Amino acid sequence: MELQALPSRIGQVRRIVSAQLRYWQLDRLIDQAALGVTELLTNVHRHAQPDKLCTVEMELLFDRLTVRVHDHDPRIPTLGSAGPLETTGRGLALIEAVSESWGVLPKGDAGKVVWFTLPTTLPAPAAPSPYAVTAVFGTAATPFPVVEAEPRERAPVRAAVAT
Repeated sequence: MELQALPSRIGQVRRIVSAQLRYWQLDRLIDQAALGVTELLTNVHRHAQPDKLCTVEMELLFDRLTVRVHDHDPRIPTLGSAGPLETTGRGLALIEAVSESWGVLPKGDAGKVVWFTLPTTLPAPAAPSPYAVTAVFGTAATPFPVVEAEPRERAPVRAAVAT
């Protein structure tokens, strides 16, 4: 989508990004993606010259969501180090904290593209560690994996109440 990076439009873009992620059934990425796109659009609003016109793109490929913001300012943003009392200067640090990766692609006189990626797959759960069987005399046997038994069907329990 193409837009002017104005504060009133940033909230609309957040809602559009959220709706698209719900459509793709990626609800768990909404907070991270909305935060990232908000920070990138805020950077365009605060810093981009000569205009605030930009394009937001979202691309879903295999196991990765990529969000890109293209603006017309050729200056490359840098990761800042805001002091504890400063109220600005943490946008790219936030993106770095919530994303899998991020970067800037210079486009010469046409500006630049700032992007970040989020993984769409959940990490695999860690396998339980195998239990070790110890012989009666304290020597360790070979560890073996725990295999859970299938649940059995249980007969209903009838309670008898004596009066």
